[in-house]
Amino acid sequence: LYPAWASSVGYHKYDNKLGIPDAKSRDRELAFCKAQADSLHSFKISDLSDANKTDYFLIDNQLKYIEWGINEQRAFEWDPSGYNVSGGFADMLANEYDKLDTRLTNFYEKMGAVPAYYEAAKNNIVNPTKEHTELAIEQNLGGVSVFEKDLEEALTKSGLDDAMKGKIRERAKTTIAAIKGFADWLKNLNNAYPRSFRLGKGLYQRKFELELQSGYSADQVYAFAVTHKLELHEKMFEITKKLWPKYLKSKTMPEDKLQAIRIMIDALSVKHTQPGSFQSEIEKQIPELIAFIKKKDLIYIDPSKPLVVRKEPDYMAGVAGASINAPGPYDKNGNTYYNVGSLAGWEKEKAESYLREYNHYILQILNIHEAIPGHYTQLVYANQSPSIIKSILGNNAMIEGWAVYAERMMLENGYDGDKGVNSTEASPEMWLMYYKWNLRSTCNTILDYSVHTKDMSKDAAMHLLMDEAFQQKAEAEGKWRRVSVTQVQLCCYFTGYTEIYNLREEVKKKVGNKFSLKKFHEKFLSFGSAPVKYIKVMMNN
Repeated sequence: LYPAWASSVGYHKYDNKLGIPDAKSRDRELAFCKAQADSLHSFKISDLSDANKTDYFLIDNQLKYIEWGINEQRAFEWDPSGYNVSGGFADMLANEYDKLDTRLTNFYEKMGAVPAYYEAAKNNIVNPTKEHTELAIEQNLGGVSVFEKDLEEALTKSGLDDAMKGKIRERAKTTIAAIKGFADWLKNLNNAYPRSFRLGKGLYQRKFELELQSGYSADQVYAFAVTHKLELHEKMFEITKKLWPKYLKSKTMPEDKLQAIRIMIDALSVKHTQPGSFQSEIEKQIPELIAFIKKKDLIYIDPSKPLVVRKEPDYMAGVAGASINAPGPYDKNGNTYYNVGSLAGWEKEKAESYLREYNHYILQILNIHEAIPGHYTQLVYANQSPSIIKSILGNNAMIEGWAVYAERMMLENGYDGDKGVNSTEASPEMWLMYYKWNLRSTCNTILDYSVHTKDMSKDAAMHLLMDEAFQQKAEAEGKWRRVSVTQVQLCCYFTGYTEIYNLREEVKKKVGNKFSLKKFHEKFLSFGSAPVKYIKVMMNN
């Protein structure tokens, strides 16, 4: 049913198949969900171990999520960006899980279904949103390079004979024509009454429940975020008062707290790398993070799992500036990629705005989040989890929440890149920027909830992001675009972070002097990417 999903988790038996997203395939999905739910519900939950109970709940939730997506959300009608073949094909070329010739043969066979795939997409689409239509055009056209430059490089290295190479090149031309044809079809679509990109409260609350599987509701998390935002403002103002004489003694500090904080952040943000050094600066910091974690004995880092920093592929552009691509549980030895957005070709003003946002301090926090001990570390542990269900049905709130938790945990233990491996206390500058960064995940939640359930305008969103979260205009514009093409995902960070931090504090209180941070981290991560509410039960037993 899901060959692309299978490939993404390292199960490569169906790499030569491309699912056609038509009404028949949706009927098959619904029949599958009904049959599996009937089988699942024959188990008596009280007879299962805690680990198996968790798998039961994850499977049950996934089946409900699939049914809800088809019957109620129906994004296949209004979100054209859901149709894009490039990512799966790119992974076949980039990940060396099999011989190159085998991967190229599968690539060739899979390309045969691309025209039918895009015809089905056209038949599905009804009154799409303007925002998702624009994203679909951009990302599909960006993905064409996979079938031109990337494929040609792979063919040059392969041992296939000239006849087979010729067949692959011909089919690639047909594939490119189908992708460009879809993009042109979208450009020319007569869509006088596009659907709003806002999900609406009913769909939003149900998606939050199914996607995040939090112990808290969407309304509760939103309320937590609003309170936390105010707490962060107070902490930031205290640090601003302390740092003002050091950086701004010739200026009178404004009485308005947010204005004073903004001026201080701007003063610190001028310290940043240059456009051409953005990726190399990230690469340089990775070993420094590993050395600090070893020195402080915070968590075991497996040296045998490579982390490859690379320029973000074109087919991924337009949503986030940095991300991790990890191998799946069936492909544990594959590369983990840290994708870094390129600033090449950016106007000077836009690049400067972006680099002030990802300044000297925040770039370190970004690396903690995306790489070590954030996503990269958590996903290595997840792939070692004895439950493959927890890896395949990984919970986004736990995954993103861990990365946000890791940022705070590192600073609590004294991490500061300027002080080196022996640092025992992060500088006030580092803490101020951390709080600014933490405001990001906090305001992500406020933004996402407000836009999709309260009709927040773009002007109000920009005020929240720029004036209350102190983001640069380029970052705020990017976040507005992101909230207009995603729903609930922006809540993962704060939701999971809140749950993990609260769990740690509960465990600390319970065990007192016997508490070991390293043991807590390793035990927490050993359960795979399960929702925190289930990990909490397993850790307490």
